[in-house]
Order: sequence, then structure tokens, then C-alpha cells
Amino acid sequence: MADARTVCTGRLVLRPVTWRDMDDMARLKADGGAFGQMLGGVCTRQQAEKEMADDIAFWACHRVGIFTIHEHGKFVGMTGIHDRPDGRGFGLRFALYPWASGRGIAREAANAALSFTHNAGIERVIAVAKESNQASRSILKGIGMHECEQFMRNGQAMLVYESVRTP
Repeated sequence: MADARTVCTGRLVLRPVTWRDMDDMARLKADGGAFGQMLGGVCTRQQAEKEMADDIAFWACHRVGIFTIHEHGKFVGMTGIHDRPDGRGFGLRFALYPWASGRGIAREAANAALSFTHNAGIERVIAVAKESNQASRSILKGIGMHECEQFMRNGQAMLVYESVRTP
């Protein structure tokens, strides 16, 4: 059954996360190559379940949220919007399995999720990347986000990017 919030691109299908995605999401979040750079890092199953509950509730409250990414029917990662725990606002995130990287999937999916979010009426979206994470920074710039702030976290220089679209 198709969800009206499903987003299709040239080769990807993005679907809002549901409990049916729990096993896929738990495996992704436990993979150091996929989630090692993410805020909070790799997750246990219990942490992934809590995040899933939060993600589903976020969809219910805001009509935007985290999507699973499927390429030709195969789960390859996640992208979407969450409420950043550091209070910076609605943040775009994306993570792919390492074997799915390097083919533009993250850029295509993140761009689709960002557009969906703006089209749902969310005017400002941010994303945070380590200054040293050139791959994520390239994706964020490539989808039109602009660097707007810097801060330090655990000795790492962090860059904040933003996308602002007014109605």
C-alpha cells in the first residue's frame, strides 16, 4: 500500500519510517561505516527502537520526518528530518551503507527529503557536518545548503549548513 508521503526520484523510493522498518534501521544504525559519523554514533537495538518511536511521533506531529531509502526495491539507507537534540532546530540527516556509497544516492535522497520538507511548509532546515567530512559537506552544498555557522564538539570543528525557503 502506497503512503501519500512516499517520494520517488529517478531511481529511489523514500518511504516514511514505520515499525516494519525496525530490523533494517537497527542494522543500519549498528553499522560503523554507515552511522559512525552521525550524531550519537552507532546504536544498539534498544537505542534504535527508541529513535524509531521518536521518528514515528515526529512524523505525526510535523508531517515530515525520517525516510527509508530503497534503490530498486533494496534498503540502502535513511534520510530525512529530525529535531536535533542540541536545540539547533530541524536537522537533515542521511546515512547509507558503505556498499551503496559513491553513486549519488545520498545526494539524490537528501535533496528529495529537503524538497519534501520545504513543500510541507518547513521554512528552515539545517544540517551539521564535521569540517573534516568532505563527503557530507559536498552533498550539503550540492543540494543548495549554505554554511552559516561553526562550533566545536568534542574537539572537532563542526559546520552548520542551512536551507531557507519562504512561502
